[in-house]
This record gives sequence, C-alpha cells and structure tokens, in this order.
Amino acid sequence: MSFANIETSLEKLFDLVLLKIPSIAVGFAILFIGRFVIKYVLKFVDKRFIKRDVDVSIRSFVKSLLKFAMYALLILTVANTMGIETTSFIAALSAFGLAVGMALQGSLSNFAGGVLILVFRPFDVGDYISSANGSSGSVERIDLLYTTIIDDDGIRVFSPNGTLANSVIKNFSKITARRMQFSFTISYDTNIKQAREAILAILNADQRILDTPKKEVIVSDLK
Repeated sequence: MSFANIETSLEKLFDLVLLKIPSIAVGFAILFIGRFVIKYVLKFVDKRFIKRDVDVSIRSFVKSLLKFAMYALLILTVANTMGIETTSFIAALSAFGLAVGMALQGSLSNFAGGVLILVFRPFDVGDYISSANGSSGSVERIDLLYTTIIDDDGIRVFSPNGTLANSVIKNFSKITARRMQFSFTISYDTNIKQAREAILAILNADQRILDTPKKEVIVSDLK
C-alpha cells in the first residue's frame, strides 16, 4: 500500500471519528448518568429490603441480579447511541440464556421455591415442620436451593426448596396450643373409675396442660 493510500485511509477514519463525536459524547453522558441512576436504584432497593426484613441471601442475590441487568441494559444503550451494532450480540446472549435455563431447569425451580420460602416465611430456622414431600424435623438452615432439616433420628436432610414450597407444610413451632391424644391399655380387672381418676390427677398436676378446653378421659373400646 502506498503512502497516498494510507493517507487517504487516515483521512476517511478521521472524518468518520469527527462525524461520530456527537454520538460518542452522548454515549459517554448516558454512561455517566446511567451509573448514577443504577447506584441510586440499588440503594433504594436495599433500603426497601431492610425495611421489609428480607432475608440477607435473597437481598444480596436480587441486588446482584438487578445490578447485572441494569449495567447490561446501560452498555447496550450506550453502544446503540454510539452507532455500534448490537443485534447479533443480543441474539447470542438470548440463545445462551435459553440454553442455561434449560440445563438448570430443576435448580431454577428450587431457587424459585427458596425465594418464596424466604419471602413468605412459612417457617424459620429452629421450627419443627413436616411436609407432604416426606420431610420432617427441625429446620437448621434455609438456603436458596435447599432447606436443611434435622429429623427425629438426628439425620441431616437436604430438602429441595422447589418441592418443599409446593407441598403442604405443617409448622408445629408456630402453634401456641395443641391438642394431644394418648391411648392407654389397662387389664380387664382394673377399676376403670380409679384408672380415670389417676390419669386426671396426673394431667391436672402438669402446669403445661391448659384447663380449657376441659381434659377428658374416656373408654374408647373394649378388646
């Protein structure tokens, strides 16, 4: 390539840059203002999370996800303003997101269940629960994907949040008063009246047992 051709190419590049200066200036202005707006939005969201006492794990994840989405949108906006073609990049990013979503379908279901549990709080750490998916015990830890439960045998059970959130959950720790029913077997030669009075005496002596509703001792059947 001759010197004249190089000089011509440089002149064309210089002219192109001159033409792009206004759009580049606007792009940098949008970038500066966008960063300020993103910081303000993140601070506002954080304050709302704190006010509503949202779980820390959800708070940090949502803030990170929101920050990534807003910065991605800002970069695409700046690129379009400067005249950079972004259509192919958006298509590739969409295809990548779809592939990841299909591959992590089960994990995303567990994540959604974890968000629901942490937001609506059907149970807290330390509560004793049982669910329709077969999990029962004391809640040790609530994560975004799994809830850790210590069952009656002391075994640590990791219950997927997806199935746990979609099942019927019984929270025994949230119950302030609960009816208990016990069955006893006595021999035929035992005096039923005396046995009944003995059981009532034990129940009346226990301060944990409420007087209302009234305690009842009845004969259910004879075998």
